Amino acid sequence: MRGFFIAAALLALSLAAASAQELNGGWDERLDSVVVSGSRAGAHTPVAYSNVGKDELRSANPMHSLPMTLNLLPSVVTYNEGGTGLGNSAMTIRGSKGSQVNVTLNGITLNDAESQEVFWVNIPALTSLLSSVQVQRGLGTSANGAGAFGASVNMNTAFVTPDPSFRWDVSAGSYGTFVNTVSAMSGLQPSGLYFSLAWSVGKTDGYIRNAGVGSTSLLAVLGWMKGRNSLRLTYLSGDQKSGMTWDGISPGMYAKDRRYNGSGEYVDDKGNVCYYPDQTDNYAQHHLQLNYTRRLTDRLTWSNTADYTRGDGYDEYYKTGRKFAEFGYPFSEAGGVKKSDMIYRKKMGNDLYVFQSELRFRTADWKVDGGVNLSRYDGAHWGEMLWSRVLGPSYDYASMNRNFTWYRNTGLKNDLSVFLRADYQLTSWLNAYADLQYRHIGYDFVGADDKASTIPIDYHERWDFFNPRGGLTATFGAHRLYVSAALGHREPGRSDIKENIKGEMIPIKPESMLDIEAGYQFVGSRWMAAANLYLMEYRDMLLETGRLSSSGYAIKENVGRGWRRGIELSTAWYPVSWFRFDGNVTLSTNKLRHFTAYLENWVDGGYKEENYDNTTMLLSPSVVGMGRVALSPFNGTWKPLSLVLSGKYVGRQYWDNTGNVDRCIPAFFVTDLALSHSFKMPVGNLGIALYVNNLLNLEYYAYAWVYRAWQGASDGGDPIYLEAGLYPQAPRNFTVKATYSF
Repeated sequence: MRGFFIAAALLALSLAAASAQELNGGWDERLDSVVVSGSRAGAHTPVAYSNVGKDELRSANPMHSLPMTLNLLPSVVTYNEGGTGLGNSAMTIRGSKGSQVNVTLNGITLNDAESQEVFWVNIPALTSLLSSVQVQRGLGTSANGAGAFGASVNMNTAFVTPDPSFRWDVSAGSYGTFVNTVSAMSGLQPSGLYFSLAWSVGKTDGYIRNAGVGSTSLLAVLGWMKGRNSLRLTYLSGDQKSGMTWDGISPGMYAKDRRYNGSGEYVDDKGNVCYYPDQTDNYAQHHLQLNYTRRLTDRLTWSNTADYTRGDGYDEYYKTGRKFAEFGYPFSEAGGVKKSDMIYRKKMGNDLYVFQSELRFRTADWKVDGGVNLSRYDGAHWGEMLWSRVLGPSYDYASMNRNFTWYRNTGLKNDLSVFLRADYQLTSWLNAYADLQYRHIGYDFVGADDKASTIPIDYHERWDFFNPRGGLTATFGAHRLYVSAALGHREPGRSDIKENIKGEMIPIKPESMLDIEAGYQFVGSRWMAAANLYLMEYRDMLLETGRLSSSGYAIKENVGRGWRRGIELSTAWYPVSWFRFDGNVTLSTNKLRHFTAYLENWVDGGYKEENYDNTTMLLSPSVVGMGRVALSPFNGTWKPLSLVLSGKYVGRQYWDNTGNVDRCIPAFFVTDLALSHSFKMPVGNLGIALYVNNLLNLEYYAYAWVYRAWQGASDGGDPIYLEAGLYPQAPRNFTVKATYSF
């Protein structure tokens, strides 16, 4: 707690110093924007960021989840497990994966406290619910929760519209895709009351087999904003059922049938190949936020948010030839049979409680933000048996599950973060920035894990992190230059810990990263250009090395030195009102100074070692770029007609950290086309849109994993066994959308 009092004292001193400055009479701030300001970068913040507004979010392809919608931003690479856009989607930013990207909604961190991931399929139809998104690259301005360790995505639903509005989107597309979204907003009433409601339902069969998704989402906001006060209650829910697609398909099967998915495959009593229809991932999530914001003085604003999130879900599996011993069941109960086909569920339930309080102070020269964030995560994981071929359908599985589960473990994670951030206008053209964050994490993790592990989990750890940031921004008319340095830390995740406990008990430490950024931006009347140089220097990165736990899952270990270094270039040219070109490219090197790969030795036991120096990190392309042309050249009746043609290039990505070209995702270039037109109606507007995805019909895959083992070469064959999973993306496909709004 010492860090809390230090930060509070610094905040008080900063506010006292700032109070001596005179207020700029032109300064103003909407109360409904304060709640998201703590995690957002502004014009004088020395970080690299991109803003995506409401209109762009609404015009995006409705088949796409939010990561796919952000695909054209600098350094972003995305993929979808089902091959289309709905369902399990993921993105990397500068090669940083999802657990290293801090995601906030209205200033509250959405990352799961244990896995540190955001599972986008659990929050469907976000593009239709959000007012804006800001993507920061690098350590950014994370004010609370798990600090960004490569990027941050800050989402907002909070802004109040001045007038009532209504919108209805109906979309249909390839692979049985259908999305229906309805939203209504009251606008700010004279009494200060307002409300908004958005509901969305989506379904798709997906491109590969068993990639079907059914999802619903609901956003409801009730608020009051009057004078110096703002009170808002927000409810967001997401409910989804999706087929399991996370195993990918083997390279051999990819060459034969790109749409194959072996999940849930079995052979029935008659020798027929069948697929279990309920091999699915099921999850429901409910977010309830209450925010009160008060403008205490013309200079000082206080905002408080309480958040409760409840998550419940399960994965259901049909597995062939599973050992009863893996579930801890005695053989006698199955008549002495050791193996059987089984149907079972892996279940989870969790509660997250968050309280966040923030003070904002503004004068002509000072911008000071300080706050505290407290969160408590209470989660449980357990298994239930539904059926066994040997025990038969008449067995009392319900009673068995009440009295016995083959695994159950719980995690309790408490997180305290305190931050203090200040901007000071040193001169008319030079701004200084400082950002200090202190985090204290307490994590207790106990119980038994899957596959009847004989090693109990009893883990209790406390971490204290200090994450400072600082920089300078110089502005000369249309020119902006900045430089910054930041230090960040990240604790191990749940799976990192439990698999290590079941492995060789190699101690694991938190990761750290020094991020140095320098950038230039020019914004003119007809074009803009920007360049950002970044040096992200890692220590003790947690990476999979090939070692396995007793349950057969991959173990992560600390790897001493690594770096992501690159330059991001972007430009936009808009010489006339009906034409715009946007483009960006990232050129980078992503290396590990030294990496040891371990191959499970099937011949002699233990592991075979392979050592690599200055090897390229997995799934980290050295070239990523995009180009987009937007045209609206017609007058008169066809004036609202617009055409957008975009292309995304992603360079070679390696399956693992060995840099072997035989194990890589080939570079690909994918183009999309969007055509839209709107008609004025007696009341409101009617819009139609056509989206053509993968216009050039490219067959490619966008993600992969690999497992290798040493099997010897006694028969003259390949001494290394290789198993891999590839994730094919859909060929050319279509979506149409109709919109009515007023």
